[in-house]
Amino acid sequence: MKKMFKVVLRLLFGGVLLFIVAGIALKLIFSEDIPTGVSGPPADELALKVLEAIEHKKFEDAELISWTFRDTNYYNWYPKQGMVEVRWDDKLVKLNLESNGSSSAFESGSPMIEEDTQEAVTYALKNFNNDSFWIVAPHKIMDVGTEREIIKEDSQEKLLVRYTSGGSTPGDVYVWKLDNNYRPQNFQMWVSIIPLDGIEVKWENWEMTSVGFPISKRKTVFGVEIPISDINIQ
Repeated sequence: MKKMFKVVLRLLFGGVLLFIVAGIALKLIFSEDIPTGVSGPPADELALKVLEAIEHKKFEDAELISWTFRDTNYYNWYPKQGMVEVRWDDKLVKLNLESNGSSSAFESGSPMIEEDTQEAVTYALKNFNNDSFWIVAPHKIMDVGTEREIIKEDSQEKLLVRYTSGGSTPGDVYVWKLDNNYRPQNFQMWVSIIPLDGIEVKWENWEMTSVGFPISKRKTVFGVEIPISDINIQ
């Protein structure tokens, strides 16, 4: 029995050690510094070209954007109303994006008590900020609280966007690589919730929506697709 315990202990120790070594290796591989570009009018002009390429004005006309993330969180977003319905398990939050305190929450169809409502609203807002970014990130490059820089590498222009405020993780940085028509191809990200720096996410399979603006239907990291489904835009 004692011998078996020692074997199990060694296996556990070996697993933990392997995990630590793998983490250090990944951190060394993905430890790219944030590039430095030039801010000001040239960067803003590039951002405007990106917004034109993705038909941002038509995006602003959307009445409803709905999708599912990780088969866990379900969203019905009404941008013009500043409202979004967030569902998970047996819970529903009617999230007021303009005034979070005016939001309401339900469990199995019944209103939650105040304390549970606050917890549910916090969960809904945090997840909406993250999950909606994977749908509309290119449309947020000139949001209030953003800073932009233009980066020139190998005769190619890239757009750096830094989120200084707003959202759930201010301080995040994204560097967009664009095609010849200024449509986003991928971004590298430096974000607080991921300890690896400069990871690349590809934005592929652009399709036109019924509203008249294109969206990327496939985003991948290391070839693994971000789990987004049931996208519906009206």
